[in-house]
Amino acid sequence: MKIKKLVYSTLLIVVALQGFSQKAKVAAADIKYDRYAYIDAIATYERVADKGYKDEKMFQKLGNAHYFNAELEKAAKWYGELFAMNQEQEPEYYYRYSQCLKSVGEYAKADEMLEQFNKKSGNDKRAKLFAKHKNYLEEIKANSGRFNIEDAGINSEYSDYGSSFSGNKLVFASARDTGNVSKRVFQWTNQSFTNLYASEVNSNGNLEAPKPFGNRINSKFHESTPVFTKDGKTVYFTRNNFLDGKKGKDDKKITLLKLYKATLENDSWGNVTELPFNSNQYSVAHPMLSPDDKTLYFASDMPGTFGQSDLFKVAINDDGTFGKPENLGDTINTEGRETFPFISEENELYFASDGHQGLGGLDVFVSKIEEDGSFKEVQNVGAPLNGPQDDFAFLIDSKSRNGFFTSNRTGGKGYDDIYKFTETRKLVCKQELAGIITDSETGIVLPNAKTSLFNEKFQLLKENVSDENGHYSFDVECGKTYYVRAEAVDYATKESKVSIITTNGTTNLPIALEKAQCKVAVGDDLAKCFGIKMIYFDLDKSLIKKEAAFELEKILDVMKQYPAMKLDIRSHTDSRQTTKYNEALSDRRAKSTIAWLVKNGIEASRLTGKGYGESQLVNSCVDGVKCTEEQHQANRRSEFIVTSME
Repeated sequence: MKIKKLVYSTLLIVVALQGFSQKAKVAAADIKYDRYAYIDAIATYERVADKGYKDEKMFQKLGNAHYFNAELEKAAKWYGELFAMNQEQEPEYYYRYSQCLKSVGEYAKADEMLEQFNKKSGNDKRAKLFAKHKNYLEEIKANSGRFNIEDAGINSEYSDYGSSFSGNKLVFASARDTGNVSKRVFQWTNQSFTNLYASEVNSNGNLEAPKPFGNRINSKFHESTPVFTKDGKTVYFTRNNFLDGKKGKDDKKITLLKLYKATLENDSWGNVTELPFNSNQYSVAHPMLSPDDKTLYFASDMPGTFGQSDLFKVAINDDGTFGKPENLGDTINTEGRETFPFISEENELYFASDGHQGLGGLDVFVSKIEEDGSFKEVQNVGAPLNGPQDDFAFLIDSKSRNGFFTSNRTGGKGYDDIYKFTETRKLVCKQELAGIITDSETGIVLPNAKTSLFNEKFQLLKENVSDENGHYSFDVECGKTYYVRAEAVDYATKESKVSIITTNGTTNLPIALEKAQCKVAVGDDLAKCFGIKMIYFDLDKSLIKKEAAFELEKILDVMKQYPAMKLDIRSHTDSRQTTKYNEALSDRRAKSTIAWLVKNGIEASRLTGKGYGESQLVNSCVDGVKCTEEQHQANRRSEFIVTSME
């Protein structure tokens, strides 16, 4: 018995010492992790995990370390261990795990994680995008098959990425060691820091062997993602926080990224200066110029950022100074990563994101920039350019439709590789909105029914009538919201709201009309006869709202159908405010309604009107009675009483 106790005690001591040793190793790895030395952290964490040591925080960091190094398949393994250990995680882990599951083709399970992310994340834009685009794989499929892709022919066994044109040269970042590159190692990836290289484009369109670009630009730290002005005399580029031999750090002693500018003087790049909106406390990277060179786009996590990194723009003034950086807004930016912007000659914004719905990791997306600076709905450019891994740094010549992008996809030569492509078909979305008008009770089709198309601001866009088969159709824009109104003799008018998807095809919107509940006769209230909403005015207001104008269009249409019809317009308020005040307010509302009808073609002699204030309440919400806002709204109404048909 004593021997057994001794052995048992010895085992406890050994296990305890082993546990202490593993915890010490994890603590050491945590220090490396917090300093972004992810490769070293991964090695330590994995050695500990392989010995059977399980720790929730360690699995989180293991997953994150691989995730941030774009090794999504490996990240999926450790996030899987994390969720096997504890299903209750912060929302961001559900999202990252879903992205990793996509990278290994497990889209069904990825969608399950996205559903959980949607439930837990509250108001997150990525959750809203998933809820709106549950069929995102079908949308991406419709956009796919438009690119012929091949290796660019300039890749090394190290990281090569982020290209830009400078005359007949392709300039890009690379971690290759040619003898002129710093031997310093970047701890995040255990590769050399990247410098800029240039490759001549020969007469056959192929790229020659790369050479170092701009000795006064390349430093012992990172340089990447250059962009050149049209005259070729100015370059903007990304570099670690390093200038004139001095390295800057943030409050955590981390050297972040900044944007720099250099000019060409006597065929040599020099006069390197940093841009004024840089900071030691956040990163600014990946510059891109608008076609007119007057706006600089970039990625940053500066204050005002929605997510991990957002896209911004800043005006370049005529005197070379800069305006104030502006966030591109929530059409483009999410709580995830938006980065590597590119503006085409056709004023399209291409960018990489893991916040919009994609195939895994970073995908390339595009949005058309409108004349007012707003953005159309974002679209995934599709496979094969996008795939399960990271795809980014898209660059295209709008005339030839040839370009380059970067990916860490399987089969590459190095960590990241540059690929060239030809776009064989533009991403043009065409949609038809169509349907059949029927009787809701019998299902009989209704020919010659009037159909009207309105935009989301209730502005009339188009009108037509249904054919002999009850069919109607409109050409519409992808990604927009519309209202369709259907009208037929002896039927109640009906409006239907519809959102158009972002892929080519037809959006089907059948409309079933109900028989009119009453005939137009003297004494009838048109608001009741034709199912018109009664609430036209906000509290204490007498102005015609857009929604009210949309409803008044029905009254206008009926009066045009019956030229001899006369109406008495009766306006009512709720019981709040004084009796005198309510009488005056309702009278102003009645007059506003009459004025709108007259302005739209109805003779004033056909209209009378009066305000009744709170004298004819439709419920018991008199002074002193506590009522809901909805009950009060029922009393704020207008009636349209037919006084004559002859």
